Amino acid sequence: MVDSAPRPNRASDEDAHVAVVDLGSNSVRLVVYDRLSRASFPRFNEKSLCRLGASIDAEGNLGEEAMDCVVRALERFVSIARAMDTDTIDLLATEAIRKASNGEAFRERLEQVSGLPVKILGGDDEARLAAQGVIAGFHRPSGLAGDLGGGSLEIAELRGDRVGPARVSMPLGALLITERMADDPKAARRHVDEQLRNSLPGVVAGGDFHVVGGGWRALAKVHLAAHDHPVPVIHGLELDPGELRDLAKSLWSMDADKIADVPGVPGRRASTLAAAALVMDRVIKHTQPGRILFSALGVREGWLYEQLSEEVRALDPLLAGCDQLAVESARVPEFAEALERWTDRLFVGEGGVERRLRHAAIALSDIAWREARDVQARQAFERILHFPFTGVTHAERAFLAATVHARYGARADHPALALLGDGEADRAHVLGTAILLGYRFSGSVPEILDRASLDVDADTVTLRVEEATSVPDSEAVQGRLSLLAKALGRDKTAVVARD
Repeated sequence: MVDSAPRPNRASDEDAHVAVVDLGSNSVRLVVYDRLSRASFPRFNEKSLCRLGASIDAEGNLGEEAMDCVVRALERFVSIARAMDTDTIDLLATEAIRKASNGEAFRERLEQVSGLPVKILGGDDEARLAAQGVIAGFHRPSGLAGDLGGGSLEIAELRGDRVGPARVSMPLGALLITERMADDPKAARRHVDEQLRNSLPGVVAGGDFHVVGGGWRALAKVHLAAHDHPVPVIHGLELDPGELRDLAKSLWSMDADKIADVPGVPGRRASTLAAAALVMDRVIKHTQPGRILFSALGVREGWLYEQLSEEVRALDPLLAGCDQLAVESARVPEFAEALERWTDRLFVGEGGVERRLRHAAIALSDIAWREARDVQARQAFERILHFPFTGVTHAERAFLAATVHARYGARADHPALALLGDGEADRAHVLGTAILLGYRFSGSVPEILDRASLDVDADTVTLRVEEATSVPDSEAVQGRLSLLAKALGRDKTAVVARD
């Protein structure tokens, strides 16, 4: 197992950027993250398509042209990462370098060029880290994680916040299957089926299937381009297995020229997308998942996740990300805790999922304070709908966006609200309106809000304050209180001093 032991978590140090270079079979990619934390946001992301795996000759050696491409990309990426004042730069190599006859010599060349160690991941390492990346990006996922790279396919079991013991790495990468399909597509399909039959029995089938890897994410891009999806974000995109399988079948039967003309197909993925689609089709057939969930996080994020302490790993990725954003963007970050207490009485008996979303919405409730007042609601809604949060479904994104839209004074009207269940849009509007009242009444001062409370009875919403001298006579406060009463279906409002 490759060593990725925990190192000190420097999440509070804004300058402690971390970088990972993924030396893959198809591409070389650099991602620089803002910090090592439970919710690391990417600051810079660039790849170079060197097709290292496709360059391996009959003797098993990597091709000179592909190796030179990797060296050039690595020199550029390390230079950029160092210029960005990164705390660490980790270089991870996968299937192509691992299996090549001259892979060890090439590793030494890369280390000499970069001045950094290159960590060659084994197949089990890739499976584990891809699954850890899914755990980093979802809230206690279960089922399977599947990562399709250029040289191999890894599948691993997910058990909430742990990777299960069942995991496997198979030589079914997009580059390898593309070569087989060029000779005989039907024979390639039989080969994939045989590999899956021999390798998957030890992996739990059913449940959710979490999709990792650029080739498979390209399928999500094609789906998004073909449908007017209200949340055009890949991470957290949920598809019915039958629907995705139909899409995959339609793609793997096309030649590369036709695939390149399909809307949404990334240009550099056109030549290998048929192979990615074929493998997806057969994996769905053999695992019979209940849902397909796409993940933007994979091996790189799993590598960073394993370096966090157990305490930090246990944090909710959505709440960690929202709290981090609040610290960076809110006028008074500590006001969020006061708002949680302020809204507690309105949501007595809420479940854990509902409370989690209330916490997240409150943390995000001041992100648009610098915007012009007439665009605050719209800007906040769109930003939340597209922001690279993790640990959040598309429906939950819509709830958060609707809540913060209401916090800025209006009820949201957007196609994404169709993703919400019964009563969730109303709940978002009530929460957002209560937050709006809290900001207006207190001026974002926690101590003022803590000296007041809200009571709701059959027909009246009452704002109670501690002292008679604190009773607001502002039309703005009265107006926000009336908005809350309307959202709650009440006819009357009152502002009184506590006895």
